[in-house]
Amino acid sequence: MRNRIFLKALAAFTLVILTATLTFRIFTDKVWPGLLVAFVVALVFSAIDAYSTAPRLQRIVQFAGRVAAGDFAARLDESSADEIGQVSASLDKTASHLEESFTALQTSQRLLETLLNSMQDAVIAIGADDRVQWANEAMDELVPQRTRRDALLVETVRDPDFLAAVREASELRKVSTARAASILPGRTFEVTVAPMPVGGAVAVLRDLTETERVEKTRRDFIANVSHELRTPLTSIQGYTETLLDSAPENGHTREFLDIIRKSALRMSRLTEDLLTLARVESGEQRFDIQSVAPSDLLQEAVQSFRELARAQNVELKVEDAAPAPVGADFEAIHQVFSNLVDNALKYAASGGRIVLGATPIPQAVEFYVQDFGPGIPSEHLARLFERFYRVDKARSRESGGTGLGLAIAKHIVMAHGGAIRAQSDLNHGSTFFFTLPLAS
Repeated sequence: MRNRIFLKALAAFTLVILTATLTFRIFTDKVWPGLLVAFVVALVFSAIDAYSTAPRLQRIVQFAGRVAAGDFAARLDESSADEIGQVSASLDKTASHLEESFTALQTSQRLLETLLNSMQDAVIAIGADDRVQWANEAMDELVPQRTRRDALLVETVRDPDFLAAVREASELRKVSTARAASILPGRTFEVTVAPMPVGGAVAVLRDLTETERVEKTRRDFIANVSHELRTPLTSIQGYTETLLDSAPENGHTREFLDIIRKSALRMSRLTEDLLTLARVESGEQRFDIQSVAPSDLLQEAVQSFRELARAQNVELKVEDAAPAPVGADFEAIHQVFSNLVDNALKYAASGGRIVLGATPIPQAVEFYVQDFGPGIPSEHLARLFERFYRVDKARSRESGGTGLGLAIAKHIVMAHGGAIRAQSDLNHGSTFFFTLPLAS
């Protein structure tokens, strides 16, 4: 470094001397001693300047090498106010900012790793090349051979549903979900995969084994209790009706017997609905899926409730009917329509009419039951399809509802591969929608 600076200074000075010599030829030979003295003095000063500047530049080169190697704590500590000192101060300030940013990044990364490792759910990040980038401790414990960084994902997890969800999220750049049952024997996982901005995806696996076991125990308990209640309730209802036939017209005996009969009838409806819901939820009830025209489903629903609607002065009609057939169990979907129309007649008969219809949507048909009654407040819409949820509890009990009709309709539609929802404008009526896939 010193030699290069010295040679450059010497070359510059020599060029100046040669230029001066050519310019001032008129000088006599007496000029040369002065020029020689000036040359020697300039040479000495150039050498002194070169040897004083070279170490400072060498320190800057060493500093740059340390920063490039990742040592952001390196500093020049140059106190001079000249140009090299100003450059050194700027480089020190840049290194300080880099050190602060890198420290903050490391702290954030450690916090994120601590947070992910404290989760009970397994988390794994996959790069765009289908290789494992990172996994938390729950994922390491989940996989028998533990996750290996930079290994292909298929070498760590071989469940086809999991791999398909990861591929869908990576290629389509959208969140995908799946159920994985072959990652570990006897355990079921809910998989949610989201794409990463830089490519690849991150997957979260939630263990549903215990939840499903508890849910199955609950369904079995409800089904068993409901089944056991059917026989005594039928006996109570039968004996009560027999006593009613022979009871005197006057007195409170007939009134009490009628209350017993109505209560037994309501409990019978409740046990039947509980059994139906338990069978549908557990998958025990098998559906006979066939190609059915939407118009047939709509007309059957209208025929079943026409007389009841006429008795309540309600107009019941079909507005639209999609032409494409759907895959459906006729009796099960009729039960869905029965629950929806029955609710409309109970709670929205004041609207004067109920409209049924079906409109085509991509790969499916959307059915609807629309009423023009008082409507449903928006805070209730999200919970309408829960078991025993009632918007107006007092009115529901008076009408003899069990609070299970919409829950049964929801699970029947879901078992068909469709979805159900509701929308409502207060004082303008409500509309219940459900979809059924097109017949294959």
